[in-house]
This record gives sequence, C-alpha cells and structure tokens, in this order.
Amino acid sequence: MPDSVLVVGASAAGLATVESLRRKGYQGQITLIGEEEGAPYDRPPLSKQVLAGTWDAERTHLRTREVLDALNAAFILGERAVSLDTAARTVRTVSGRELGADAVVLATGLCARRLPDLAGTEGVHVLRTLEDSVRLRDELLHAEQTVVIGDGVLGAEIAATARQLGREVTLAGPQAAVMQTQLGPDIAERLAALHTDQGVRLRPDTLVGGATTSRGRVSGVRTAEGGVLPADLVVEAVGGIPATDWLADSGLVLDDGVVCDSHCRAAEGVYAVGDVARFHHPGLGRSLRLENRTNATEQAQTVAANILGEGRAYAPVPYFWTDQLGVKIQVYGLPTPTATLHIAEGDVQEGRFVARYEERGRPVAVLGWNMPKQARLQRQHLLPLYTAAPHPQPAGATR
Repeated sequence: MPDSVLVVGASAAGLATVESLRRKGYQGQITLIGEEEGAPYDRPPLSKQVLAGTWDAERTHLRTREVLDALNAAFILGERAVSLDTAARTVRTVSGRELGADAVVLATGLCARRLPDLAGTEGVHVLRTLEDSVRLRDELLHAEQTVVIGDGVLGAEIAATARQLGREVTLAGPQAAVMQTQLGPDIAERLAALHTDQGVRLRPDTLVGGATTSRGRVSGVRTAEGGVLPADLVVEAVGGIPATDWLADSGLVLDDGVVCDSHCRAAEGVYAVGDVARFHHPGLGRSLRLENRTNATEQAQTVAANILGEGRAYAPVPYFWTDQLGVKIQVYGLPTPTATLHIAEGDVQEGRFVARYEERGRPVAVLGWNMPKQARLQRQHLLPLYTAAPHPQPAGATR
C-alpha cells in the first residue's frame, strides 16, 4: 500500500478519488492540486441552474469546508501542474514547486475547444468553468441575439436555458438534428422539435466559418455556405479537449486522453480518472473515454480500490443525462447510428417513454424520456453486453 497519493485535478473525479480512499480506510498522506482557486465544484449545473440564475456559485460546491477539512488531505488550489516525471512520480507546478508521491492520479479533465476563426473576438464565450458560467449569464441577460455553436449536449442545454430566460437564441451545428450522435436520428428529431416548439431557432447541417464584428464586438456568425447569423453574443460549445498538454514529455501514452488499461492505470503507480481517462473496457474489448458526472464518481472508486491493491477492472454501463426545456433524458449504454429503436414502456405521444436500441436483436442502449425510474430498471437488459467475458488487454496500452 502506498504511503502517499497525489491527485492532480480538483475536479469531481479528483475529489471522489480522495473520498473513496478515505472511505476505504486509507490513512496515508493525500495531496490534491487544482488549477482553479476555489473549492471543487460540480459542472452539470453550470449550463442549467447557474446559467439560469436559480443557483448561486456557492451551491455548486461539492462539499462544505468542514467536510473537506475532515478528509485530512492537503488541498493546493490555484496551482497549475506543468509536467510529470512518471518514473519518479513527481509533478512540477507553474510556480516551480515539486510534489512527489508513491501513487499519482491524473484528474485534469477537459479544456474547452475553441474555433480559431473566432479567437479574440469580444462577445464570444465558452462554458467550462464556474467563472465562465457567471460571466456568460451576465452578458446573456442583456443580449438581443444569441448564437450557440455546437449541437451536442452542452450546446443544447445552453440554448434551452437561454430560451427559458426569454432570450432570442439560434442553435447551429453540423448534425442533422440536435444531439443526433448521442441519441440517434429518431430521438434527435424529437428533441429538435421540442426546441423548435419552445422558440429556439435551429440551424442543422451548419458549419461556422468565422465572425462579423461591429465596433470591435461580434455582430454575427458566418456560415460555411456564406450566410451570416446575426448575434451580439456567441457561445462556442464545440466539445472539449482532454487536458494532457502538460503530459507531453511524461512518456505516457496520449491519444484523445490518457491511455490506461482496464484498471485505469496509465503506468506503474500512475492512474487516470474522469474525462481525461481513456480506459480499456474489458466487456466491450475496446477503449472508451466517458465525459459525464456519473463516470467521474464510479471510476474514482475503482481507481481508489486499485491504488490499495484490489486489482479491480472498470467495466461500467456508460450513462449520461440531460435536462432541457422540461424534459429529462437519460441514456444507458452506447446508442449506435444503425440501431433499431423499440418503445419498451410508456407512450411517445404522451411525452413519457423508455426506448431500447437494438443491434441484431441485442440491446445496446436504453433511453428514458421523462421516465427515469423505468429507464434505470431497463438498464438490466444491457448487463450481458457490458459484463461479457473479458476481452484481452491490447499490448502496449500502457508503459
């Protein structure tokens, strides 16, 4: 058992790793380092409750000061990691501090992807941090025309929240319908209809080519076809990039995240957890990187167990949820573009149903539309797929 653990990233995944270690009785030294200055907070509310103004910043905090103190861990906040010596398990920070430990956990999450053609334009925002959400809300309340670029989960949630605030909003993205990659064409079309009914202007199959400006501030978004979407506020929601740039010289395998084995181990004594971790799923026989809050907690529990020598493989049923315009959508598993959709419970016309995605007669995913309990129960049909006989770990996944 290691005498000390260093967690890099004061994210939900990073904090959950610390808590899981303590719950398992670990008494060694724990240090958590985070780039942001404030206490660890939850990200899902940023595009919904915080942006809507129904939550203040403090309500997003994952734990109170008293609970954090009771963990008996050293929290070093406002300090960015800039390099990792994998062999020595030592992290150097931007201020020149060096922190070493017997086990290192990488929980640095994502950075917001930016479109180069919009870089440096006033009135163009991203939403990744609590500060981003607060700043965006301040401008959103005074904007006349908002354009959200990106029709995935984050873009759809931002557009939905803006519309619920009574703002004029256009949602533009490259997909044929909102969140089609995550939901498949049938459900995506239904979600698109919901947005349209609530007054969101949709521009599907739209690529952005740049911005127009007036007096130094954004005045519109150019489309690849040559048109302009009027806007005095623009939000880029075009995905995230795993925060691995600081690991470039670490010797770790980096490929859209930190590549890990099925135990979430990137190298001897080095683990990755949360959005930044690309792990080998033993049931599916391939690597996955999952960007959702539930994964952050569940994967952290596995990492903590493996630091303490339990040798546990991580084989989750992938899961994400989103709330938009009064509808709660929950998805278990991985919907595929070619899957056949079957309504397992409820009624589509009544706006409450559970759908199963099937490939060659085998369930691969379950979706609940305003039926959270029933969707959770339908999850059991996916267990044979995700807990099947383990596939071998490919050679060279970790060093």
